[in-house]
Amino acid sequence: MLTLCLSLLLMITNSQITDKKEEVMKFELIQLPYANDGLEPVISKQTIEFHHGKHLQTYVNNLNNLIQGTKFENATLEQIVAESDGAIFNNAGQTLNHNLYFTQFSPYGGGRPTGALAKAIDATWGSFENFQKEFVAAGTGLFGSGWVWLAKDKDGKLSITKEPNGSNPVVKGLTPIMGFDVWEHSYYLDYQNRRADHLNALWGIIDWETVGKRY
Repeated sequence: MLTLCLSLLLMITNSQITDKKEEVMKFELIQLPYANDGLEPVISKQTIEFHHGKHLQTYVNNLNNLIQGTKFENATLEQIVAESDGAIFNNAGQTLNHNLYFTQFSPYGGGRPTGALAKAIDATWGSFENFQKEFVAAGTGLFGSGWVWLAKDKDGKLSITKEPNGSNPVVKGLTPIMGFDVWEHSYYLDYQNRRADHLNALWGIIDWETVGKRY
C-alpha cells in the first residue's frame, strides 16, 4: 500500500513538473510561405538558406536559452522586445524583425498598397512614389547594420523609422508594418555593396495584402 501511494505521488509530481515545463513559451523558427527559391532573382535561394535557415535559427535558439528562468520565459515576443535589454533584447529583436520581414514577401508580390494603408501613405508622403524614395533613402543612409521600418502609432499615423542593429519600432511604442533589413548578411551574396539596388528590388516581392493587414 505504501509503495502504491509513493508511486502515485511520484506520478503526480512528475506530471506537475512536465506541465510547468510546457507552460514555458518556446519560440520556433517560422515556416516560410514560399519555397527557398521562390523569391529569385530578387533574393537568391542561397541567401534565403543562410539568412532564414542559419541566422534566424541562431537568434531563435539564443532567445530560448536566454529567457529560461527569467521573467520573460512566458512573455510574448513583443513584450520581450519592449521591456528587455542586452543579449535578450538583441536576440528577441532580431527574431521579431525577421519574422515580420520574411512573411511580408511573396513570389507574386509587387505592385502597390490598396485600401486604408494606401490612403494613409498618400496622406503622409503625397504619393506612393514619394514614400518609396524616402524609405529607400532612409535604408541606404543608415550607418552600419540595422533596419528601416514603416510603422504606425496608436492613432494610425505613419512614419519611417531607422532602427540600429536589432532594434524595432516596438521600443518607441509603435507598431511595425513593413521592414527592410540592411544588415549585410541579408543582401551581400546577391548585391555585394550595392545596398540601394537591393532595397529597390525588394518592392517587387512585397505582399501588400499581408502588409496592409498589419495596418
